[in-house]
Amino acid sequence: MSEIKKRLSSILESPTHHMTDKLQKICHLLDQEIPYFNWTGFYFKNGDKNELILGPYVGAETDHTVIPFGKGICGQVAESGETFVVPDVYAQDNYLSCSIDTKAEIVVPIIKNGENIGQIDIDSHSIDPFTQEDRDMLEWLCGEIAKIY
Repeated sequence: MSEIKKRLSSILESPTHHMTDKLQKICHLLDQEIPYFNWTGFYFKNGDKNELILGPYVGAETDHTVIPFGKGICGQVAESGETFVVPDVYAQDNYLSCSIDTKAEIVVPIIKNGENIGQIDIDSHSIDPFTQEDRDMLEWLCGEIAKIY
């Protein structure tokens, strides 16, 4: 297991932190350890509504605090329940621009009991930075979050 995964596990297993605190610590860790993760945050389904609400994040402020299902990359993942890696956001028709600096994005769903309850969203200022290792680690992380959320 990679060093980052070990550190993520210790955050998730901490009995002294509430879920929001754990998610905020995860955002900080990923932001600090992976140089091309330039905005890292969570979105969660808003009750029974078909929309996502912004959760803990690290990075520039965003106007996208509520995202309807189907809108943008996050909204597409909310509907598909599948990881979406976007090597170049400007090649995507359904991209919601958060920052002029964002060039790539990866969104990984958090699936609990077969339902997409949320996702981690990561923006990068580099074109095509995300590796298979990044994807595997984020999918593992979202699986672990689903177990305790």
